Parts: sequence; C-alpha cells; structure tokens
Amino acid sequence: MSGASATPVPGWALPGGVVQLKGHDLPVAPGSLPVVYIGDVQARVLAASSSHLRFAVPAAAPAGEQPIRIEPGGIDAGTLIVARSLATGLHQVDSPAYDGLGRLYLTHSGARGTKVAVPLYRLGPDGIREPLALDLPNPTSLALGPDGAMYVSSRFEGLVYRLDVDDRLEIYASDLGVPTGLAFSRDGTLYVGDRSGSILQVSPGRTVEIFASLPPSVAAYHLAFGPDDCLYVTAPTLSAHDVVYRITPDRLVDVLCGGFGRPQGLGFADDGMLYVAEALAGSAGIWRIDIAAPTPVPERVAASPVVVGLTFAATGGLVAVTSDTAWGLDVPLAAPAAAGPGR
Repeated sequence: MSGASATPVPGWALPGGVVQLKGHDLPVAPGSLPVVYIGDVQARVLAASSSHLRFAVPAAAPAGEQPIRIEPGGIDAGTLIVARSLATGLHQVDSPAYDGLGRLYLTHSGARGTKVAVPLYRLGPDGIREPLALDLPNPTSLALGPDGAMYVSSRFEGLVYRLDVDDRLEIYASDLGVPTGLAFSRDGTLYVGDRSGSILQVSPGRTVEIFASLPPSVAAYHLAFGPDDCLYVTAPTLSAHDVVYRITPDRLVDVLCGGFGRPQGLGFADDGMLYVAEALAGSAGIWRIDIAAPTPVPERVAASPVVVGLTFAATGGLVAVTSDTAWGLDVPLAAPAAAGPGR
C-alpha cells in the first residue's frame, strides 16, 4: 500500500461534479469501495479499481484548494480546487459578464411571456448583491460595450437593450429574430446570435445586417471573440456531436473542433486559451482548447453538474454558472487583457 498514488482529473470542480483519480495500487478490496476525503469531508465513491477511482464532489466540500485522501492507507491523492458559491436564486441561460468597475452581472431570465420583478443582479467586488428592478423581459446574454454600458439580449422580444452606467435602460437594436449570444469586436460592432440560424452584426450606427449563417440551435447561440479577431460560436443541437464554430473577419465559417454534447457559454482567458461550458451529463464541466494548435483537442479542466456559462473574474480566476447558481473558481487564470471589448 505504501507505493500507492493517485492524481485527480480534472483538477478543478464544482460541487456535484464527478472527478476521477488516476493512479496505481489503489486500495480496492473485494466487495467494498475505498473512502475518499476532500479535506475532512467524505465524498461519495462511484466506482473504483486499482488504477482508477471516480467520486462525486459533495455539496459540503470546503472551497479552495483541498487535499484529497484515500482510505485505507492514508494515500495522498494530490489536491482539488473546489468552487465557492457566489450567488444563488438565478436563472442563467448564458454567461455572466463583468463591467468596468469589476461588478458581475447575473440574470434571472424567467419563462417565456413572463416578466420577473428583478431580471438582473449585480454582484460587487465586496460580494454584496444588488438587485436591478428593470423593465427587461427574459434577459439572455450579456456583453460589456466599448462605451462602458452593459448590453443585454431579450430572446423572446427580438431586442438588445443598452444599460448605461447610470442604470438607464434603452432599446439598442430590434428585429433580431431570437437574439441570444452577444459579443463586441474591436471596432465596436456588436454581433448577435439569432438562434434560428444567423449571426447578425449591428454597426455603431445601429445598422443591422447578416454576417454569417449557421445551423439553428435548440437553445441559444453563445459568442466570443478570440485574440485572432475571429468570432467563436457554440450552437447546441440535439446531437451528441456538436462543434465549436470559428468565423473569420471575412465571413469564412469553419469548425474549430467537435466532440461536444451540448456546448454553451465560452470565453477567452488572458493567455488566448478558449474555455467552453459543456452541459451534457457525463462530460459536463469546463473544457479548454488551444485554438493555435494544428489540431485543437478539448481538455476537460473542471468537473461540474450541468454548466451554462463562464467568464473570467476581474481579479483573476474563473466564474462558472449553472442555471441557478454562480460559482467562483480560484484558479491560476488572469483576467482577460483589455485590448478589445469583445474579449
């Protein structure tokens, strides 16, 4: 038993995520399973062999970087970074977004045809949650504009709203189909994902035209601009083999990589790596892709229950959202560079 060792894969997790320990000489006896501790909290072991062990991260797991221990034998299995809860009672359908003051914007979208009393929340750097009681039905996607305002799509109204720094709300663009994902390019053009099959561009003068066409999505389009000035899009379907699309500035549409079951929110970290939220049970979590690789291959870096979107914290690290909760992952990621509002 003294030679046993293991390493958690992936190394980050939200409560409810399933993590695998890969190692050798793990303590598996006939008719019983070993015990796994995250810090001092016992996790539920799902399966085990002498080289692999799978466990679910419990709701009571302590946040932060935690030691993993296997019993019997007191086997050191490395550390796992566990997310901390930032806000609950949400209804997210895409990624959250930070404004220029480091405040995190979150949504309570509500069902079609309903207007909730508080459609947006703002979480300050001090952790205080501020409700924004606005006349904003079904807020869907968020993007910080080059003017410092927050832009919000309303998928069932076909509108994009502009929320200025004084919390005044106005309609910015209309007749956008079923607008979901939003992203700004470096020149201040707003790109809108109409999930019925179009990527629209809204000029700074508010002229709307079709930029590219994609297969329709059953849920939403999710958009992010990369350091190469290409637009990256996920468009989940009912297939178990969805892809991440890349659209060049001259409107060439190609596939960056495939293998996803229900890819949703996405974004670029400061180092140019693309992070994608995957919502398919069994592979749910956050995946990382090197877009500069000759053949990009997704790598799962965070285990999670169904995850909807993500963004990068203003002070570093990662924020991931499930449909009703925002989670902070204190991982070694810097906030995105401020070279362009679409980042």
